[in-house]
Amino acid sequence: MFKKIFTLFLLMLLCQNFVLANAVLNEDKSMTRTDICKKNYKILFGGEALDPNGDDPEMLAILQKYIFGEIFTVGKLDIKTRELITVTSLAVQQTLPQLKAHINGALNAGVTPIELREAIYQLAPFIGFPKTLNALGVLNEVFKERGIETPLKSTVTVNEEERYQKGFEIQNPLYGDEIKKSMEGLPEDMGADVARFLTEVCFGDFYTREGLDLKTRELLMLSALVTTGNNAVTLQSHIKGNLKAGNSEEMITAAIIQCLPYVGFPNTISALKIFKETLGSK
Repeated sequence: MFKKIFTLFLLMLLCQNFVLANAVLNEDKSMTRTDICKKNYKILFGGEALDPNGDDPEMLAILQKYIFGEIFTVGKLDIKTRELITVTSLAVQQTLPQLKAHINGALNAGVTPIELREAIYQLAPFIGFPKTLNALGVLNEVFKERGIETPLKSTVTVNEEERYQKGFEIQNPLYGDEIKKSMEGLPEDMGADVARFLTEVCFGDFYTREGLDLKTRELLMLSALVTTGNNAVTLQSHIKGNLKAGNSEEMITAAIIQCLPYVGFPNTISALKIFKETLGSK
């Protein structure tokens, strides 16, 4: 009985945080960036922003007002999506202490454990399994500290025999056969293996899983590519994929800008330029 009451209390708290989180972004124009920063920070981390103590309070004040008081006001992304983007970017970069903080912040903002797990799982085809496992180690550490039982429930929806077909059904409307064509002509036709692996693993093993919808998966993968900043062709392809998945131009722009404090201006401006070029070529 106590466990049920406690679970209900946690759900109510998460819902309350979610409502508050969205309210902060719609405050009146009289709020300063400091006011907005303090409110967003309180929702995410439960403490007070702009602490004058510590070794580098000036740096932290610049960081906190910039991220939580300004970046968080650009576009109409809700705070859950902002934190999922942040977690994605930090996992890609392997900045694990900051990743841990924002996993906690995401949970406080109403992101579910399964949503967080799926956001990290799907990074494997893009950043490799070793880095993904590092990020999962941090995620599970947070889960243990918060009393969240692992492993979480399975969200697998396909069996071995369906991986290619189900993956293809997701991949083809978004990307067609561009990878297959680009891999043609390699010795022993090994490029066909690479194209098949992409369909089976990226789309068949990961995109078919429950826990995140297709629009969110694509938006997070775009954020991962903005973070890596080293493949304009792939980024352009995923911008087109995002649009086909139903993400608006405004949402994509806001998602790219959400990465700005974590990846810096060069990567972000480059991504925004590629986005503009992609829109111009439609």
